[in-house]
Amino acid sequence: MHSPLARAAETARIISAKMTRQPVLEADPDLREAEFSRYLQGLPYWQIPLRRPLWFVHKAKRGLLPGDESIETMGNRVLGVVHRLAREHPDENIALVSHADPLNAAWIVLDGRAHTEREMYRKGLDKAGMLRMAMDGDKPTSWEYIPPPQIEKPAGAAA
Repeated sequence: MHSPLARAAETARIISAKMTRQPVLEADPDLREAEFSRYLQGLPYWQIPLRRPLWFVHKAKRGLLPGDESIETMGNRVLGVVHRLAREHPDENIALVSHADPLNAAWIVLDGRAHTEREMYRKGLDKAGMLRMAMDGDKPTSWEYIPPPQIEKPAGAAA
């Protein structure tokens, strides 16, 4: 299961290609990127505060602006997919491919941490990082962050 965005579908294909039994790959809109990201698209990160002034409101309190989601809403939409798939596929290993903000929000909800911007980055997922969960039925029993593997740069690669 993956986000409908092309980069998540590509990641899901890469993961599935390494598996012995090829899974069915499906897009789920609830695994999509944070809605506010559409407002930020197309700009280098350093230009966002200058050219997208609503970014400051978003950073102060997510969910206040039209088209923005609270951390709780975003985390719960991802966890809703987890609960549904756990019920539909008991005792199976399942991989979901989403994006950093929705996965961070889900982690915050699971941990019961404050739904603040600080928490979104205090224990954030890195690119290619994973949040592994163990389930009892459709209830999460444990979860842990697995950082991305360290890959050695080829000789001559730019630093």
